[in-house]
Amino acid sequence: MKKYEYFEATADIGLKAYGNNIEEAFENAGLAIFNIISDTSGITPERKIEFEVTSEDDVSLLYDFLEELLFYHETEFMLFSQFDVKIDENFHLKAKIMGEEIDWERHERKTEIKAITFHKMAVKKTDHVEVQAIVDL
Repeated sequence: MKKYEYFEATADIGLKAYGNNIEEAFENAGLAIFNIISDTSGITPERKIEFEVTSEDDVSLLYDFLEELLFYHETEFMLFSQFDVKIDENFHLKAKIMGEEIDWERHERKTEIKAITFHKMAVKKTDHVEVQAIVDL
């Protein structure tokens, strides 16, 4: 199973991330976000940040998770390449994200993400999990 893919959205970019469970799908969504910004294969997971969020449903939890990733990217000046997500039945997420400080001399600069949008955001659970989001570039 592929981890993620992109789709076109007017002036934005959409992503679909996949996993055997919701946690793996969220982790792959994090990877997809940072591969829009840079090439994650060149990001060393040398620093860890942990955070928690609680939401009212899966879609809101996805939005909140992706917003937190952008928050830490922008406030800590970091790029992330590894994601460890745990979600309980009360829509409470605990994340450990690993990465390093941005060094545009060394890291590939791709596209800046301005915001996460709720437009067409979805979490689909079947025999696997698919999450979908659109980001504002």
